[in-house]
Amino acid sequence: MLVPLTVKDHIDRARLVYGNRTGIIDEPNQPAQPLPELTYGEFASRAKAMAKGFEQMGVSLGGRVGLVSQNASRMLSFLFGTAAWGRVGVPINFRLNLEEIQYIVEHSGAEVLLVDPELANTLKDISVKKLIVLGADTDSEIFVSGEPEQWDEDENATATINYTSGTTARPKGVEMTHRMLWTNAAIFGWQAGVNDRDVYLHTLPMFHCNGWGMPFALTAMGVPQVVLRKVDGEEILQRVQKHGVTLMCGAPAVVAAILDAAATWEGEIPGAGRTRIVVAGAPPPTSIIEQVETVLGWEFIQIYGLTETAPLLTMSRGRTEWDQLSSGERAQLLGRAGAPALGVKIKVTDDGEILARSNHVLKGYWDQPEATDDAIRSGWFHTGDGGYVDDGNYVSIADRKKDVIISGGENVSSIEVEDALFSHEAVTEAAVIGVPDEKWGETVKALVVVESEVTEQELIDYCREKLAHYKCPTSIEFRDELARTATGKLQKYKLRAPYWEGQEKQVN
Repeated sequence: MLVPLTVKDHIDRARLVYGNRTGIIDEPNQPAQPLPELTYGEFASRAKAMAKGFEQMGVSLGGRVGLVSQNASRMLSFLFGTAAWGRVGVPINFRLNLEEIQYIVEHSGAEVLLVDPELANTLKDISVKKLIVLGADTDSEIFVSGEPEQWDEDENATATINYTSGTTARPKGVEMTHRMLWTNAAIFGWQAGVNDRDVYLHTLPMFHCNGWGMPFALTAMGVPQVVLRKVDGEEILQRVQKHGVTLMCGAPAVVAAILDAAATWEGEIPGAGRTRIVVAGAPPPTSIIEQVETVLGWEFIQIYGLTETAPLLTMSRGRTEWDQLSSGERAQLLGRAGAPALGVKIKVTDDGEILARSNHVLKGYWDQPEATDDAIRSGWFHTGDGGYVDDGNYVSIADRKKDVIISGGENVSSIEVEDALFSHEAVTEAAVIGVPDEKWGETVKALVVVESEVTEQELIDYCREKLAHYKCPTSIEFRDELARTATGKLQKYKLRAPYWEGQEKQVN
């Protein structure tokens, strides 16, 4: 017997097994009126009503619906209300500017765009068939009673298109199938120990690879999900205390914010001995990993992956054999990207690039067959990351082959930033690199050659007019020339080297 694996399985199980349990606790401080606490039965009904709403709007099966929002209960409904009834969700990074979001809407073919009220003014001129600002005033249009049209379930159908910054100025749309999302959720949830006694806090933006697929695993296991709109260390600790949070995911910057708040927290740190935090984006310094255990009393888990892999490829989690080691020794081991997850095969090429195979590698890049062929060759996905394997199976990331900087968990295309700098009349050469940063892991630095007088702040402000702020340089260094090969290619490894001197890895 072969039964299709689809997103709907997760919400069907939540309704059936945990229908009367509190499922979703919305962010109370948001411009849209928060939704009331929802049981999983009520949450399932809302997701179905959203599917009916899209049908009423004329979005056919297989049609695309975009959403630009910070974390919210309505966004969780969107993840199921699209894919579980045969449409395709397009979660969009709310930090992008109007031009970038317009490109994604047009490229994906999204017919409807749902927008957070905080972004309504910024996006009011976007070109899309139907724009809806989320909130109480539009809930009746989005959530419609009735049975949605029947979808012939297909596990190989595209469930979401998630756009990721890469080595080109334009983002690529990663097609994630139902099978991808299902296997990622099952394996991630299993290896992270997700169970119905957990309480989850959404510190990770849900647009990020569908919240790394956690919403599906959590929903299937009836885990209460507490929505956090904006990362704030003290607020995280307060919600861990109030709701009994046992699990969260986030970039290294989230860990740093929590540790900063813990330094002034009065009394026992909430969650000690109970809470675990899953971190990805870039490995935090060993000292930070150790403090998660010694200061917070939480369990630190690290994963490695990409949007293209839904994202789980490897997991680094404490094991019985390490129990007798010191916290510092455990932190050293946990600083690695981890061992391959169940069903994942990893190998390293002769030139040091990490390749992967798994059931949750992307179907392809939406409407970009050449990019797909370049990424998946001879049955292996090319990650673009450089690394090595030790202890026989533990992966460590040593360098990034792609021109991508990861700052605070966000991908920044160095080429995109260079294009913005080159458009300034004073700039004749530009190289954008990632340099170590204590708070963000990496931060964006530009090395430029100019032909007329311009200040560092003027160039930073100029970039901010063209790009989302998180992509812009935080510092600019003026040079007489930039290191290049005989053929004129920038030698970025030489440009980066002085800033990473003394560090074991060339990523942070």
